[in-house]
Amino acid sequence: MIRKHLFLWIIRLAVGGLFIWAGLLKVVDPLGFAQDIANYRVFSRDLSFLITLVLPWIEILCGVLVIIGIFRTSSSLILSGLLGLFLLLIMVTLIRGLDVDCGCFGSIGRHVDFRLLVTDMVLLYLTLNIFMDSLRRKRTMS
Repeated sequence: MIRKHLFLWIIRLAVGGLFIWAGLLKVVDPLGFAQDIANYRVFSRDLSFLITLVLPWIEILCGVLVIIGIFRTSSSLILSGLLGLFLLLIMVTLIRGLDVDCGCFGSIGRHVDFRLLVTDMVLLYLTLNIFMDSLRRKRTMS
């Protein structure tokens, strides 16, 4: 795991900024994001609606918290969990052979493909590093 303070701060800034940006793009185009979710053909209409309303705000809030360092353990764990779910959704979509936009960045989204899978795996690695560093710091403070 990554342990250098400056490097971890840069990772927090990059990961947090990425999630803030992704969330904001979804907030400004909720109908487009709702359609992206519906295209996966996995969620019911009601659940798709709930995801459309809630997910962008979770991404924004956790991104801000990761950057400023408040509730860093829980916010990085939530982002890691989201990335795990995104990875599962990407794999299912690839196995089903669907050609859909990921909905990751609103209307700037990209197609679900192997590169997206790798990108989310790298992001998961980074969020887990933030989480582990936060746990390590808590232990040394106790």
